[in-house]
Amino acid sequence: MNMFETISEQRLHGGVQGFYRHHSEACGGPMRFAVYQPPQAASGPCPVLYFLAGLTCTEETATIKAGAQRLAAELGLVLVMPDTSPRNTGFEGATGDWEFGEGAGFYLDAIQAPWSSRFHMYSYVARELPELIATRFPVEASRSGICGHSMGGLGALVIALRHPSQYRSVSAFAPIVAPSQVPWGHKALPRYLGEDRTAWAAYDPCELVRRQTFPGTILIDQGESDGFLETQLKPELFDQACAEADQPLLLRRHAGYDHSYWFITSFIDDHLRHHAVALGLS
Repeated sequence: MNMFETISEQRLHGGVQGFYRHHSEACGGPMRFAVYQPPQAASGPCPVLYFLAGLTCTEETATIKAGAQRLAAELGLVLVMPDTSPRNTGFEGATGDWEFGEGAGFYLDAIQAPWSSRFHMYSYVARELPELIATRFPVEASRSGICGHSMGGLGALVIALRHPSQYRSVSAFAPIVAPSQVPWGHKALPRYLGEDRTAWAAYDPCELVRRQTFPGTILIDQGESDGFLETQLKPELFDQACAEADQPLLLRRHAGYDHSYWFITSFIDDHLRHHAVALGLS
């Protein structure tokens, strides 16, 4: 099946903000995503930054709330925001729990039924979506970066660490860095992957960075008033793992900021500039 649909496109900061739908082989059904094309994309391919959203979010969340397009337009950076899971799967237990199922795909490839037939967000984001973007939009795929928030920060770190030659830059806001050690992971990983913790380790940044570092500095911003900081996020664990692996890490803590998009909006420009330097835009 080769379905691709433009849902909407609007002019924004001299560029185009669009929302799209296509059939995903990886996820076995329709998937939605958003793309911002800066003004420079009208003249030729531009570097691209993928932004992965967190639990409960869709392709609209960061697109509407993060406020990234203004600086992306100045820099000449394409932004891609995928949905966080397949939708309308019909699986029992797929809806009604914001920490698991639809809206909570955890950017992994599930191997447990029934999730294994649809929940392949790792393959979707790391392989299928970039291939689609490269064929449908004016991007320079060799200059790609990846960023994310919370569960999406987990996805960004995992995908960058497992594909260090595919991305020139990676950053995250309040990421889940040790899903094998926190309640969110203990709830989702066994259902998606089973009880074998070696399968969990493939999607755990603390485990991955000890095996394969990223060729560049990882930027992480964390709010000190984040209600999930002590129980779910534990950035100190990734800080320690990076130190042991000699992985360059810039972990910034910000007093008074919480887990919301007000925090992301406050520091999104720093992240775009971090990626712009690595992607050769500044």
